[in-house]
Amino acid sequence: MTGPESEGSPVRRAVCPGSFDPITNGHLDIIARASRLYDEVFVAVMINTSKKGLFDVDERIGLIREVTAEYANVRVEAHHGLLVDFCKDRDIPAIVKGLRAVSDFDYELQMAQMNNGLTGVETLFVPTNPTYSFLSSSLVKEVAAWGGDVSHLVPPQVLEALGERLRKD
Repeated sequence: MTGPESEGSPVRRAVCPGSFDPITNGHLDIIARASRLYDEVFVAVMINTSKKGLFDVDERIGLIREVTAEYANVRVEAHHGLLVDFCKDRDIPAIVKGLRAVSDFDYELQMAQMNNGLTGVETLFVPTNPTYSFLSSSLVKEVAAWGGDVSHLVPPQVLEALGERLRKD
């Protein structure tokens, strides 16, 4: 074995959770930054059966794997249920979340406190790159559906998938 575990150091793991419908450059920025800070970064595609996504879970996982392929320490998996259970099952002590604005913080702080209270998992907040401070998957889908240019907001593979999906619908 090579790497931190062979030297007696535990592997530092974190998770970047979200619905990623679709993944945006903002998401990708947070994942890339987390991948530089942790030995293993899991991207947890959270499944909400009450929501109908533009892309199904397998499509989202495929797109995320494509656009994160350059990061050897990033793993992508789906999860249905509590994020803390995902963390517990994989020995992940940290959740990494990007914050775009104060409004994000209000909600995310409550989630962080709940997650910590349930299992002790910590949440690290990473300020979003100002270039992406307004960006959300919902906004990308809405703009793209109306024919707006979102090429600067998503990776090329996602732009192509969006175009194909919106032409079908």
